[in-house]
Amino acid sequence: MTFDPESLGRTRSDLAAALRDERRRAGLTQTTLARRCNMSQTKISNIESGKIAPTIVDVELILETLGAQGSVATDILALARSAHTEWQDGWASQRRGLDKKQNELTRLEAVTTEFRFFLPTMITGLLATPDYVRASLSRSSGDIAKVIAKKLERQRVLMDSSKSFTFLLTEQAVRWPLLPPLAMALQLDRLASLSRIPHLRLGVIPLGLPGPVDETPLSVFTVYDRRLVQVETHTGALILRDYKDVAAYREDFERYEAHAVWGDDCRELLGEWAGRFTRQRQ
Repeated sequence: MTFDPESLGRTRSDLAAALRDERRRAGLTQTTLARRCNMSQTKISNIESGKIAPTIVDVELILETLGAQGSVATDILALARSAHTEWQDGWASQRRGLDKKQNELTRLEAVTTEFRFFLPTMITGLLATPDYVRASLSRSSGDIAKVIAKKLERQRVLMDSSKSFTFLLTEQAVRWPLLPPLAMALQLDRLASLSRIPHLRLGVIPLGLPGPVDETPLSVFTVYDRRLVQVETHTGALILRDYKDVAAYREDFERYEAHAVWGDDCRELLGEWAGRFTRQRQ
């Protein structure tokens, strides 16, 4: 199935219709299917009406129970995966106000316990100084002051010791000169300070050390528990909720994680790079 952002809103109803048709083809009632799948009849009804999107595991179990095979099963599973995919258009976010996106992230962060941030291009707002946040929004339109304030407010979540954070940055992301040298030195000092928070791990993948050779890091992504992954692109973001997608990104994160430096070694690198920025100003 090809990816078509405009089709994502229709996928849940298409999936509901396909599962309903397969149940009827198999000659089963909702009650019988529910019993054989060890689900409630209400859940089956809600799936077939499109009120809820079933998990991939649910769909696999239903298809197995119905005896669906071949291209029919493949197509329905593809619909199920798309039902767990959301495209957030960057231009649409600009039009409705970037502060609304910050509100959504605040709500997501409130219910998340374990965070994994992979940052190959630049420093994320949760770790940024006010100057860095402002510079990162320089090409945005609208009330930027409100967006900056909300981004900085979101940083309070880092102080919640009931949550755990792992930030993994490449050397390029850390050293990309988004600000004048002295301001960049202050940004790197902030990274070093935050890395001392007990429930926050911050690592850097240096360019001079052997890294993962099986693939090249391409996209910024964040894993929220085992709930979802947000993959950022130049024009928007993909939200993936399929457990297979989440597991794949967690595995990618672990591979890159193994090539990073942490703790005192990381802070030593950050201090060295901050010193280079400071000397540029002199």
